[in-house]
Amino acid sequence: MTQLIDLSIVIPVYNEQAVLPALFERLYPVLDALALRYEIVFINDGSRDRSAALLSAQFEQRPDVTRVILFNGNFGQHRAILAGFEYSRGQRVITLDADLQNPPEDIPLLLAAMEQGHDYVGSIRRQRHDSWWRHWASRAMNGLREKLTHIKMTDQGCMMRAYSRRIIDTINQCNELHTFIPALAYQFAQNPTEVVVGHEERFAGESKYSLYSLIRLNFDLMTAFSLVPLQLFSLLGMLVAGGSGLLVVLLLLRRLIIGPEVGGVFTLFALVFLLIGIALFGIGLLGEYIGRIYQEVRGRPRYVIAAVLEQSEEPV
Repeated sequence: MTQLIDLSIVIPVYNEQAVLPALFERLYPVLDALALRYEIVFINDGSRDRSAALLSAQFEQRPDVTRVILFNGNFGQHRAILAGFEYSRGQRVITLDADLQNPPEDIPLLLAAMEQGHDYVGSIRRQRHDSWWRHWASRAMNGLREKLTHIKMTDQGCMMRAYSRRIIDTINQCNELHTFIPALAYQFAQNPTEVVVGHEERFAGESKYSLYSLIRLNFDLMTAFSLVPLQLFSLLGMLVAGGSGLLVVLLLLRRLIIGPEVGGVFTLFALVFLLIGIALFGIGLLGEYIGRIYQEVRGRPRYVIAAVLEQSEEPV
């Protein structure tokens, strides 16, 4: 029989050698002060710097509460978190970025919300220190996501979140390759809530999220939780078809009443280019859904683990 673990902290790591020493220095004292039985699950997502070596050294220093999962390649933050969920043993699980933008000192705020009976606790950044385009893009995507999926999250980009064991076990039963974990947890939650947490400038290094990555993330969110994009495009197709039919009737009546149109080539080109653009957009949208079906049916593993550093469990 193994001892019950109260809290698991899941932290994906990718090329964070400049941040990890400061993270260790701040995170462990916070958790030690909680007087809970805890574990920290680091997932090294194929880092090309010294992150894996630093995590291994930290495991040697605190093997009682530290576990390290080493991927044999880069599979992405989403799959790293899923691996952390699968290997976590805590009755409550908190996800945290390694870049220290969300201060570890705010972990007790999430735990206090869970003590009040909430099974999922999201977070809202008190004052964001991101670039203006990331802030604008996040707000735009938040609004679009809420309209399409009807999932209400004030700040979907904040990594610091808390989950009950029931929600983690339910997520572990899902085999989706492309999804958005906070939205999935929100759907499974019975009593979700949000708390306000701090947001600091990145301690060191550079953000791993580009504009393209953010767009891809929101494509995953919308296509994984809603058919509205396809339905909207179908509606657009109906409107375009109706408008085109009406235009044909008007041109036919004009020819019969007034006579043939002189010129009109550029108008024709404009209409053709408009229809071609709509068709290409629709093909791309269909491709997003079909591509996800293709990736799901192949049944490939979501990640490959090279090694797991953990202390052997001892009986009570």
